[in-house]
Amino acid sequence: MHIDFALILVVGSILTGVLYAIDKWKYEPERVALAEKLKTELGDNASDDQIEKILKPNFWYDNARAFFPVFVVVLVLRSFLIEPFRIPSGSMLPTLLIGDFILVNKFAYGIKLPVINKKIIDISNPERGDVVVFKYPNDERIDYIKRVVGLPGDKLTIRANGNISITPFCQETVHSCPESYAVQQELTEDVFEYKSFPHAVFNENLGGITHLMMNAPGRSPLDIDRVIEVPTGHYFVMGDNRDHSADSRVWGFVPEQNLVGKAFFIWLSLEADEQGINWLPPSIRFEQLGQFK
Repeated sequence: MHIDFALILVVGSILTGVLYAIDKWKYEPERVALAEKLKTELGDNASDDQIEKILKPNFWYDNARAFFPVFVVVLVLRSFLIEPFRIPSGSMLPTLLIGDFILVNKFAYGIKLPVINKKIIDISNPERGDVVVFKYPNDERIDYIKRVVGLPGDKLTIRANGNISITPFCQETVHSCPESYAVQQELTEDVFEYKSFPHAVFNENLGGITHLMMNAPGRSPLDIDRVIEVPTGHYFVMGDNRDHSADSRVWGFVPEQNLVGKAFFIWLSLEADEQGINWLPPSIRFEQLGQFK
């Protein structure tokens, strides 16, 4: 079942805010006046408990005053600054492991209103090599995480052996356009075991960002040559686990409005597999914590 936390936070903020305002401007002055009247009538005989009981709001208004700032703070943090996510699959191995808990910068690509997801302030655009969280184009209730490979207007050649060539977008009015180039992939000595099969690990350079990626040549259902042109306002994304990632090679491009933010930090990493986290007992992978590329 999908739970829209942004909608819950917005509704919670509005309801508790309305109740808080009603109590603050209508009922609180009445309680204060009643307390002052009691003090005048009884003088020193008016006990602190009596005064406190009169000044205390009822259950609903009391809880609204307590929860309103909580809802607002969480809404602002989650909608405009930072949002946590958990990695549930191996599509971003070896960069992100199953069971990693990451932080996503929500304002990296602009400020958007929660729920309606409308951008109100433009800050920057994704760069090649960024790890981004976005709404899955075929079901926007689901969040995906992949790496940006193609920018709007790019032409990509993706070979069956995993090699990628990029022709960056160039406006027709520009006299000198950047040349096509092959993405550098340098084989390392590391081997990553995934789904009971060893995968070769590479250092890949995308737009000046060097990161790890892996593949298992000859075993991928995605191994077919293709030439792709990225439409305006869209991005071509791929998982770092190239042979086990459902990404733009399978379901197409990511519209700009689907971007959620830029992933940048692992704050917790627990031993897990694609069936879930091993909670009993949980095992923390301390070496995995921190920033990543």
